[in-house]
Amino acid sequence: MLREKPVEELMTKDVLVFAPSDRVDDAMRSLLRRDVDAAPVVENGEVVGMLSTADLIVEEASLHLPTVIALLGAYIELPSSKKKFDRDLEKAFGATVGEHMSTEFEVVSPEDSVEYAATIMHDQGVDRLPVVDDDGQLIGIIARGDIVRAIVREFDSPESANG
Repeated sequence: MLREKPVEELMTKDVLVFAPSDRVDDAMRSLLRRDVDAAPVVENGEVVGMLSTADLIVEEASLHLPTVIALLGAYIELPSSKKKFDRDLEKAFGATVGEHMSTEFEVVSPEDSVEYAATIMHDQGVDRLPVVDDDGQLIGIIARGDIVRAIVREFDSPESANG
């Protein structure tokens, strides 16, 4: 049954990776060439972040100025709004992958089940997960597309037609 299969049976081993010091414009071109929307950022073989097109879109997005309210003649800037503005501004002017990558990400091991990986993807709202060995070294990536292709293959297999 597909849900019980280990991730290593479906993962992609030829993974596009970036280093934190890579230039963002080169990374964008690489993502486009490989037709993927995210890739792990690796340092010494270990995943230190994920770079996605969502991280890069802020370059083109309009920055929203911090929210300011007037109270009894004084102007007060809301701290959370200022923090978001500062973070967006920093991303917009960052030139390296390390400045744009997300540092909060999940990983799976090759022995983890496809069901476990799919659950993390669903719960975290991500499309792919780096697959790491016991030493934390990147060995592959599992994407929603890998799982969907396996579901279709299983559905189209002669055994499913008989069963």
